Amino acid sequence: MMIGAILDSPVGRLRVEADENVITTIFFHANEPVSKGRLTGVLAELQAQLRLYFSGQLEAFDLPLAPKGTPFQQDVWQALTKIPYGETRSYAEIAKKIGRPDAVRAVGAANGQNPIPIVIPCHRVIGSNGKLTGFGGGLPAKRFLLDLESKQKPLAMGD
Repeated sequence: MMIGAILDSPVGRLRVEADENVITTIFFHANEPVSKGRLTGVLAELQAQLRLYFSGQLEAFDLPLAPKGTPFQQDVWQALTKIPYGETRSYAEIAKKIGRPDAVRAVGAANGQNPIPIVIPCHRVIGSNGKLTGFGGGLPAKRFLLDLESKQKPLAMGD
């Protein structure tokens, strides 16, 4: 059974969804009102961990995840989870990491289709020239997340 909630965050409203006891999606730019009442189960744990993350107190999420995607996408998303907090990698580095050095564009596409951004840190992937590249939450959100992780401006997550 799919459950969902709308959360406020420093990068805008997020729609979070779970199926049974696993997180399945986080969407940016949610237009619905923020969820009222107390969340339970895995969504409550996600909310708690996001608050800690946005306050600069959490560097690694520990949540059950079930992103839906192709085996290639799964490989890319798994590689993203290995990028240390506060560090970045290029698309080419991720392609090499998964044993597909010629699949840089495909890695970029898989990165862009990540259904659980922030938790699966696709924001940590940048162009090989060191420049920020596309991000589902927008480049200002990507910059915010990278700055947060480099300890430049931790902010508390709103209720």
